[in-house]
Amino acid sequence: MNKGHDELEHEVRSTMSEEVLLRMEGIEKHFPGVHALHQCRLTLAAGEVLALVGENGAGKSTLMKIATGVYQKDEGNIFIKGREVSIPHTRAAQQLGISMIHQELNLMPDLTIAQNIFIGREPRHGIKLFVDERKLNEQAQRLLDQMNLQLDPRTMVADLTVAKQQMVEIAKALSFQSEVLIMDEPTAALTHAEIEELFRIINQLRARGVGIVYISHRMEELKRISDRITVMRDGRYIDTVPTATTTIDQIISMMVGRELYVSPNQQATNTSPTKVLEVSKLNRGSAVKDVSFHLAKGEILGFAGLMGAGRTEVARAIFGADAIDSGDIRIHGQQVRIQAPHDAVRHGIGYLSEDRKRYGLMVDMDVKMNIALASYRKARRVFGWMRDGVIAQTAQHYVEALQIKTPTIHQQVKFLSGGNQQKVVIGKWLHRNCDILIFDEPTRGIDVGAKTEIYKLLDDLAAQGKSIIMISSELPEILRMSHRIMVMCEGRITGELTQQEATQEAIMKFATMRIS
Repeated sequence: MNKGHDELEHEVRSTMSEEVLLRMEGIEKHFPGVHALHQCRLTLAAGEVLALVGENGAGKSTLMKIATGVYQKDEGNIFIKGREVSIPHTRAAQQLGISMIHQELNLMPDLTIAQNIFIGREPRHGIKLFVDERKLNEQAQRLLDQMNLQLDPRTMVADLTVAKQQMVEIAKALSFQSEVLIMDEPTAALTHAEIEELFRIINQLRARGVGIVYISHRMEELKRISDRITVMRDGRYIDTVPTATTTIDQIISMMVGRELYVSPNQQATNTSPTKVLEVSKLNRGSAVKDVSFHLAKGEILGFAGLMGAGRTEVARAIFGADAIDSGDIRIHGQQVRIQAPHDAVRHGIGYLSEDRKRYGLMVDMDVKMNIALASYRKARRVFGWMRDGVIAQTAQHYVEALQIKTPTIHQQVKFLSGGNQQKVVIGKWLHRNCDILIFDEPTRGIDVGAKTEIYKLLDDLAAQGKSIIMISSELPEILRMSHRIMVMCEGRITGELTQQEATQEAIMKFATMRIS
């Protein structure tokens, strides 16, 4: 699929009426033992939103780090507005008008908006010893006004939402007169309303001639906001296609280069009538109000709703992470008292948090110990010594069974991809032999190929008789995987849908149904 230089030039001229801001050709990058980029290329025009997609490890971030001076290319050429340039460091990229907004925001919470935007470049009084705070705030206000943002430049960044912090990052990039803006997973932590605000800003920048490289795993989002899509796979450029005439399935096919797992028709899947979990009139402050439902053996029960609807709060209450005010929980027909997570685990409940790095993993420990965490008593000898051989054998079993991509069971978990980290958490709870598994946003932050592996794993677990509660904010995911769907709004269950009844429209109706 790779195109030659003349064909590439024709593509650039024929698909873009504006000038090309950034062109990268024949980019090579090696790390010790790894050929990270093979003859990669990318073109970005003024006023264009170019989506850059690929699975984790495809080379997207490496290519963009070369464009922003974090890494230096081994071979290839970089052109800014037709002029070949060298980008030896990040300051050089900024001077060339290239800025990147990372998924992990780089603002200082104890400084104001204005101080963050102009840090290291503050206007000073005549003797240059003191910062001119008045001029600093005026300059920041002009930037914010240009973006139609109703923010006071004197506000501390710590007092802003994640979405507002992201807008400050964009304002900071524009303060460098950036014409090329790279956004890495910009909507990962945003609500629907905040995403709409971000898209408004992007369209405003596009109208001003700024070129935007937009990295995201969310296909529907890319279809909506981008003009063209560049696909990478295994460190190689695959193709660049017009967004309007390319289907999501075509994009995914180029990304993964293999046939994706398709979940079986849930209508044809017979779940057991046996109720393994019954929750009745569960209450916890204003977050959980009179919630009742049941979970059957071998069932995937989806929980849908808008952010703040109370889905995670229900899961945490069942798992004993948060104390409940009232309500009953029955497991296999027997009423149980769950006051702490160890009570839930003892009753066969495992919880995979939406924040796996904070609540599900010890990222500085290796794969072996993370899998053993929930079952360490099984591996203890007399006097507390650990049976290392048993732990290693068990870890290797789950690495193979779950197809966890790791060079060794001794690899630190922080060096694994998001999808493989998620599999390590699943391995931990399977080793504990939990019959009830609660998955909270199981595919958040992982690429489309890893998502399908998680989907297959969930289906396999259900087929083996495990019972699963799946909380997800992605409606296609909920519709694809669930046997039944519970919909929540403002702490209450407002609807229950069978697989046959469920549509995006039906879910959204219940997700916005306020009950006084």
